[in-house]
Amino acid sequence: MTRLLALVAGCLAAPTILGFQSVPVSPVVGRIRGEHATTGLRVATGIGMSDTKSDAMIKQIDAKIQKYESEQERFARKAAEAQSQIEKFKASRQKYLNGGSIGGDTEAANFSETTQRSLVKSMMWRVIAGSVTFFTSLRFSGNISTALSIVGSDFFSKAATMFVGERLMNKSQAGRKGGADDLGRSLAKALLWRLFAIANTLTMSYFIAKDLSMASKIAGSDAIFKTGLMFAYERVWAKIEWGKEYIIEFSI
Repeated sequence: MTRLLALVAGCLAAPTILGFQSVPVSPVVGRIRGEHATTGLRVATGIGMSDTKSDAMIKQIDAKIQKYESEQERFARKAAEAQSQIEKFKASRQKYLNGGSIGGDTEAANFSETTQRSLVKSMMWRVIAGSVTFFTSLRFSGNISTALSIVGSDFFSKAATMFVGERLMNKSQAGRKGGADDLGRSLAKALLWRLFAIANTLTMSYFIAKDLSMASKIAGSDAIFKTGLMFAYERVWAKIEWGKEYIIEFSI
């Protein structure tokens, strides 16, 4: 009996001897431990999501940096080109101020007409030429409605055609001396334009008036008056500087 009690007492003391102690876990402690475990899992998951977003944002920032660096390089090249042109024109200007010439010979200075100049020339000429056509059409037809129809049919088609002709002629430097069209160029332009304009006026007058004789008289009168008028018109514009862009790169 004594041995049995000693054996039982030894078994009860064994956990303490071995360094282990069984502590009962209350429901409250268990809940707290469970919450800590859940919170730890949630924090770990949140860190993963934050890292993913950070990577995406960094990639976007890198893309923006690359984009603006490319633009910076492009603008830097343009700035360098602009500076080069500025230096060239400054050198040309100084050369001229020192008594030199621009383009090698100022008497043969080349230039180009702007689109705005060609447009204004075309529209102004149509107002002048349309007025002449109206009076000649009225004289030979005796009908205001017919005269207005002929002028109206001419206005936009001829304005557009003359504008195109001006732009095509502008591609040639023939007959341009001293920064202006010479007499030969103005005469050639007037004659070339009249050839087209006569055919146009004759055709439109015939379709509207239904009378070939009347259409021929209108077109013929236009040819006589407008050829000289067109030449004078070109000579006036040759003296106008507005809309001229001188080609001076050759002096550099």
